[in-house]
Amino acid sequence: MSGSEPALTPVALVDEQLATVKFNSDGLVPVVTQDVATKQVLMMAWMNADTLRMTLTEGRMVYWSRSRKEVWRKGDTSGDRQFVREAFYDCDGDTLLFLVEQEGRGACHTGEVSCFYRKFG
Repeated sequence: MSGSEPALTPVALVDEQLATVKFNSDGLVPVVTQDVATKQVLMMAWMNADTLRMTLTEGRMVYWSRSRKEVWRKGDTSGDRQFVREAFYDCDGDTLLFLVEQEGRGACHTGEVSCFYRKFG
């Protein structure tokens, strides 16, 4: 990562597309976050309708913390921010995929680049 601030890339809010997103009974949708350059899966988290809109309009990843029951703007405390580069929803509308530029050490709270650093077998 260079010393300059990564650009914010807001994504257009299209009501017809947002309406296709299917939230579960808790009002949440799973989100897979992937590095735009390496394509490595960084993490899986959750969004509600508000944090999805915030993410798209701000151009930074904003999740819903199920454990803390609050908005979680990735990197506000760790400095390991994620900047949106592209956003997708799957064929059923029940899972989201974001390609991001990862800042800092990585996505995982353990200090690993990816939350998926442990392998079975």
